[in-house]
Amino acid sequence: MDIFGFFKKKNGSKDTAKDRLKLILMHDRGDVSPELLENIKNDILEVLRKYVEVDADQELDLQITQTDSEYGSVPALVANIPIKKKK
Repeated sequence: MDIFGFFKKKNGSKDTAKDRLKLILMHDRGDVSPELLENIKNDILEVLRKYVEVDADQELDLQITQTDSEYGSVPALVANIPIKKKK
């Protein structure tokens, strides 16, 4: 038995459901439809492909989150796009 395993955070279905709900709420608050998010992703990829080689084998992650700024809580675009190399 691993004594330190007791203190590790367990990622169960409750945590997964909570994360999904947060993502849905952020999309609603940012007033961004899934279609618009997909269009943004495609446009970003199109521009990036002019300058770098994007790794199509890995998953692309694009999310709208909330961030604090001097104007209050505002939507922010977070993109995780794997890049193979520069062109």
